[in-house]
Amino acid sequence: MAYHLIKGLIEHLTRKEEFFVIIVGLDNAGKTTLLEKIKTLYNKAPGLEPDKIGPTIGQNIGKIVLPSSILQFWDLGGQRDIRNIWEKYYDECHAVVYVVDASDLERMSEGWEVFDTVLNSPRILGVPLLLLANKQDLPGSLSIENIRQNYEEWWQLRNSEEAHRLRTRRIERRMASLDVMGVSAIEGTGIREAVDWLFLRVQNARRSVRSHFVSPFRVDVGLISISQV
Repeated sequence: MAYHLIKGLIEHLTRKEEFFVIIVGLDNAGKTTLLEKIKTLYNKAPGLEPDKIGPTIGQNIGKIVLPSSILQFWDLGGQRDIRNIWEKYYDECHAVVYVVDASDLERMSEGWEVFDTVLNSPRILGVPLLLLANKQDLPGSLSIENIRQNYEEWWQLRNSEEAHRLRTRRIERRMASLDVMGVSAIEGTGIREAVDWLFLRVQNARRSVRSHFVSPFRVDVGLISISQV
């Protein structure tokens, strides 16, 4: 009896807390390649090579074990007709990663339309959200600064002056809590920095909830903050 009690206590004390991260974005943004590269960098068993990866229909799942936590990733399909499944995962996730193909200028507007929907979903207002500008290895890809400027210009053109007045405060507060990072899922550039960001944010969000912190947003009001790789 004492053995089982001690064993149970040890397992409880050494148990790693698990957090769920969803990866979303348009199809062909590189979400699954990103997940497989994360698995390769953090797990003993490597992830799939890029030439073995096909379009995601539904979801892909990957898990990495960190010193004090487990991050469980859900890579969700980005085709137009299956994006409605994303919201089914919002209530269970601890962080959201939105991946944009920084080299695909033709679909940038479509990507921002979808991103804006994610950004303004009331179900994830208190959830850490990371914007990843993928495919930085490709010639002609938008830089981090250009990604920021491109979204801001799209948003200003899309919203009328009246809508702008009504939404400005809420948007700016959300932007103040948002980071943008550049990555290359093929080469692995910036991946560890992105995982570090997720680890720190989910830990901080957990502590904020436990301490009954009133707001998930920083006090300062600004636009997207920039993290260079």
